[in-house]
Amino acid sequence: MHVWALSCLGSRYLQNPITSINFVIKKGVGHRIVSQYVLLPALTIALIVIWSPPQGIALGMILVAACPGGNVSNFFSLIARGNVALSVTLTAITSVSAFLITPLSFLFWSSILPGLRDNFSVIEINFVELFFTLSAILFLPLVLGMVCAHYYPAFSEKISKPIRIISSMILVSFVLIAFWNNIGVFIERISSVFWIVLIHNGLGLFGGYYFSKLLRNTESVSRSVAIETSIQNSGLGLILIFTFFGGNGDMALVAAWWAIWHLISGFTFAYSIQRKPVTL
Repeated sequence: MHVWALSCLGSRYLQNPITSINFVIKKGVGHRIVSQYVLLPALTIALIVIWSPPQGIALGMILVAACPGGNVSNFFSLIARGNVALSVTLTAITSVSAFLITPLSFLFWSSILPGLRDNFSVIEINFVELFFTLSAILFLPLVLGMVCAHYYPAFSEKISKPIRIISSMILVSFVLIAFWNNIGVFIERISSVFWIVLIHNGLGLFGGYYFSKLLRNTESVSRSVAIETSIQNSGLGLILIFTFFGGNGDMALVAAWWAIWHLISGFTFAYSIQRKPVTL
């Protein structure tokens, strides 16, 4: 439902193909894709090598980094006076491609480290099933939403807000239920993931921001790139963990704490940077 609502909202910015192409070129969509699928995972691997966390925590970090951007990033871009149109477009792109990119990214980056690669024999992930599950969760609803927005714009506009509210409530409920069912593990192990998630998220946030600045994007675009790189759909990560990883406690702990922490860090970043002058 969230993906359906996102596609309806994103279609407002993508109605004219020529405008969309110019928009992609000018506003750094390609830079954000590199930041999301190369920079963040590479920083994740570097942090794992330096920190040497347990395998479950390391796999959770890689899975979170492989997930698409979260929809709350659009709200944070608005607060930060970033480029909201770019933010919505980026969230839509990463969501529609996640059915393919997320499993491939997770497989590739986790296979780089020998210890994690060996752990696949224990977890026994069915990547074909993972691919089709992600297609059902993300790709099909997004396509249906875009078709509906194109042929029935008035109806899509009317239902987009209720769907966003309902989908957000469902996502929050899932995270809270998963958190409550593992509250004992969370309390016992929070010290093992608190700082590593904080640093991991911070690397994505500031790494994305300065990577975009290095590529000479405008301030507003750089803010959105930073937020989009650090705000991950960790709710989706939790669904995948409980579906394909047997509810691995360490992995779930990373995704659950990320789901909480990226709201804190995202709001703090957005509120703090909004006072800085913006060049459009």
